[in-house]
Amino acid sequence: ILDLVQRPNPAQSRAEFLEALYGQILLTGNGYVEAVGPDGVPLELHVLRSDRIGLVPGADGWPVAYEYTVGARKHRFELGDGPAPICHIKSFHPQDDHYGLSPMQAAASALDVHNAASRWSKALLDNAARPSGAIVYQGGEGQLTPDQYDRLLAEMEANHQGARNAGRPMLLEGGLDWKPMGFSPSDMEFQKTKESAAREIALAFGVPPMLMGIPGDATYANYQEANRAFYRLTVLPLVGKVTEAVSHWLSGFTGEAVSLKADLDQVPALSAEREAQWRRVAGAAFLTDAEKRALLGLPKASEEAGDE
Repeated sequence: ILDLVQRPNPAQSRAEFLEALYGQILLTGNGYVEAVGPDGVPLELHVLRSDRIGLVPGADGWPVAYEYTVGARKHRFELGDGPAPICHIKSFHPQDDHYGLSPMQAAASALDVHNAASRWSKALLDNAARPSGAIVYQGGEGQLTPDQYDRLLAEMEANHQGARNAGRPMLLEGGLDWKPMGFSPSDMEFQKTKESAAREIALAFGVPPMLMGIPGDATYANYQEANRAFYRLTVLPLVGKVTEAVSHWLSGFTGEAVSLKADLDQVPALSAEREAQWRRVAGAAFLTDAEKRALLGLPKASEEAGDE
């Protein structure tokens, strides 16, 4: 099992496999893992795309199969009495019995607002990063000829539009005058609207806005506290959910209890917690050395001596 987890398939390392699995869960609310191997023994694990797989419910409403569709081809994974060929990990959905609800769906409105604000900002940048002004013709007739108008419009688009031309001085011929216009209050509010939408998106994924560089968020005293809260409140619960589901699924193939857990000692963001725990345990005079080692997850001293 450990070798299988270390290298799930020839095309993916463990990190790539887990990245694909967690990405599917976060983006769609569903993660599907396929076991491949002869005689029901998994030799490879593959993450299936959530948009290509569909659940087939039976007469009683429980799933009886999964169908994976690629173009015109369709493969059916039957769910029988033995181990399931597919491990389906899903987020909680209050209105769907078979599929999970992704953070993307929960933050759909905020995503639309953020995209609209980004398009608005790009439009301002394309127009020299400021609202358009007015070129006033003060000639005797008060109106340009069609040829003069077309020529002026072409020169403006070629020489005074876009980020590359920002700040370029304008050369106006006789009778033309530039009347700049300032930002309206609604223009100035778009950046704040974008930041507010970004904050909602980050919170939907359980990420402290401070870690995303979003200004105006002071929930945590510093970056280190925000990073630790991110791991404790978001990352580790998700990791625990996935490892429990995969462990139970793999146990059906091996016939033995399989338990996969995250090694918290390898998480740099939790190093301060580990140091505090070591200090508290080391200072507990009412505990024996053996009890202290057990609390810290260390082997017994006799076992270490025997190994040596």
